[in-house]
Amino acid sequence: MHSISTFILTYNEEKHIERCVKNAQRFSETVYIVDSFSSDKTVELAQSLGAKVYQNKWENNHAKQVNWALENLPIQTEWVFRLDADEYLTDELILEIGKKLPTLELHVSGVVFERKMYFLNKLMTKGMIQMNILRMFRYGKAVCEDRWMDEHIVLTEGDSIQFDGFFVDHNLNPLGWWIEKHNNYAIREAVELLNLEFGLIEPKGETAKYAMSADAQSKRDKKKKYANMPLFWRSFIYFVYRYFFKFGFTQGKEGFLWHFLQGWWYRTLVDAKIYEVKKACGGDIDKMKEFLAENYRIFI
Repeated sequence: MHSISTFILTYNEEKHIERCVKNAQRFSETVYIVDSFSSDKTVELAQSLGAKVYQNKWENNHAKQVNWALENLPIQTEWVFRLDADEYLTDELILEIGKKLPTLELHVSGVVFERKMYFLNKLMTKGMIQMNILRMFRYGKAVCEDRWMDEHIVLTEGDSIQFDGFFVDHNLNPLGWWIEKHNNYAIREAVELLNLEFGLIEPKGETAKYAMSADAQSKRDKKKKYANMPLFWRSFIYFVYRYFFKFGFTQGKEGFLWHFLQGWWYRTLVDAKIYEVKKACGGDIDKMKEFLAENYRIFI
């Protein structure tokens, strides 16, 4: 077995936990669960499968939970893999890790993988902008940056490389769950875009000085360009680009719903919340912070 510890953040993940743990056990020496006091059978199922369960209170901060895991889990392996409960690695990627991991040079501290998405149980392969994410890293040589959205693992030393295979995000919850989740995401994404325009948030902690992977930096640069485009028009243009120019229309009803909901509806909802904040506060940063705290319990 490879010298890899995988840790999985959970809260009420009984639909996914067995699939995720069994998948992680195929390439990991140890599988850890960092649970936020689930009220379903997540912990019981994970323990029955041999995963080591630790619990830590969720403070509405993903990066804080990841960094708690890195600081408190008794990790003894050379490498760490961070996996969400609704994710799993393909057979091809597991084989690739087994083949390439022992050959990596010491200056390589992180490995980037492509993540593909399932939507309504269909793998989205058209209309997608490739998502490359650093998920495996040498223990002690990476932390999670503290951001409102799109937190990335950043290396504290060394370089990253990308493997050829991919892992998948395959959530089994119903569409209503997905919509509610993205409604909650929307205000956090709105804060990120407002921050790019007005500088609402000071960079937090030590992570501000570390370099992210090239793919994460590219994504951040594209977000800055997107932030400079006109409200509402940009979400429409983004949908057209994905659905027509990137051939999203070739994936049937699931493809339409995915690109409409994730590429247009969600992005329009983000813009609506930005418009709401600007309409109430103008360009006054202090008023924005007060508005977000009072109406969305977001404290900056």
